[in-house]
Amino acid sequence: MATKTCDILFINARLATMTPGGEPYGVADADALTLTGDRISGIGQAEEFSGNATNIIDLEGRWITPGLIDCHTHLVHAGNRAQEFEMGLNGASYEEIAAAGGGILSTVKATRDASESELAAESQPRLQAMIKAGVTTVEIKSGYGLDLETEMKMLEVAKQLGEINPVRVQKTFLGAHALPEEFAGNSDGYMAKVIHEMLPTIHALGLIDAIDAFCEKIAFSEEQVRQLFKAADRLGLPIKLHAEQLSNQNGAELAAHFRALSADHLEYIDEKGVKEMAKSGTVAVILPGAFYYLRETRKPPIELFREYRVPMALATDCNPGSSPTTNPQLMMNMAAILFRMTPEEALAGFTRNGAAALGLSSEIGTLEVGKRADLAIWDIDHPSELTQAIGSNPLYSRYYGGQS
Repeated sequence: MATKTCDILFINARLATMTPGGEPYGVADADALTLTGDRISGIGQAEEFSGNATNIIDLEGRWITPGLIDCHTHLVHAGNRAQEFEMGLNGASYEEIAAAGGGILSTVKATRDASESELAAESQPRLQAMIKAGVTTVEIKSGYGLDLETEMKMLEVAKQLGEINPVRVQKTFLGAHALPEEFAGNSDGYMAKVIHEMLPTIHALGLIDAIDAFCEKIAFSEEQVRQLFKAADRLGLPIKLHAEQLSNQNGAELAAHFRALSADHLEYIDEKGVKEMAKSGTVAVILPGAFYYLRETRKPPIELFREYRVPMALATDCNPGSSPTTNPQLMMNMAAILFRMTPEEALAGFTRNGAAALGLSSEIGTLEVGKRADLAIWDIDHPSELTQAIGSNPLYSRYYGGQS
């Protein structure tokens, strides 16, 4: 529906709205889109809006999609693990790397040692790379602090990054990511600290949009995570979960029981877990970067997700140890090549379903009148190119809240 006036009128545009149930990619029978303030105010034919726009932009046949949404990242951290990567390729075992001070605890040490300003300075280029790739919303987890002070510092930096950059940042508390050295052999004691000290303190500061945990043999048990989720539920916090990445620990079923926004990784999920996710509306977040980097062989059951209509999101999983990437298009390509997701499913994973994985479907993820004007404009002939090409970036321009 046309508005009487608008701030921006895009003409000669092609629109992949990503709304479900109609044409592939939600392609609209329209060649114009209008923005008023920070909202999409009109979709239709250019003549409907003639004379009503402050600024008319001729896109010359370029495609508009929703801005990309990276719904699972560990973007805020200090240090890198390139030397460990080289050690592994030269034959060192995981145990040898850990004994040399490597592994996740090396990132914990570097992140604890970094000042808030140093941590922000290291994280800013990663976020900038995502913005340049068309990302308008990014989720950032804590989880490399594993103590109250550093977990707070990570989430404060995530908040600051969202304030100084044209991007929405969703902050996820992942205190239950791994067991810190000072709690070796005492995972129950550490989880009690997460539940009774870290969670309420950080929540009171307004630094948590959602809570996450790693339910796995090498991390935390189903029962330990259940207690954490009960505490989160009492605080009214949305829930996410690293589940079934390396083995089936019934994490997806647990997530579904708490009506989690998403369960992520999911290589080892079984049909029962998929059914429970379908019942609860929990999104499956597929993370091909970690699968590729760790040279895993067990693939997430894409066909089961399709059969039971579980929405599939995609994300970079940007982290220093198992998915050191900021490139959503590369993840789309990997999802297609490695998991046989279609290009339309891949783009939905970084738009509509990425929004659902963050509980933001009413605001972003599709091009619809009234939704936030977060857009990506692409110099492509067809949306499938965003998945097919490797290493290119055809982003023409990007709008966040109606501003380029």
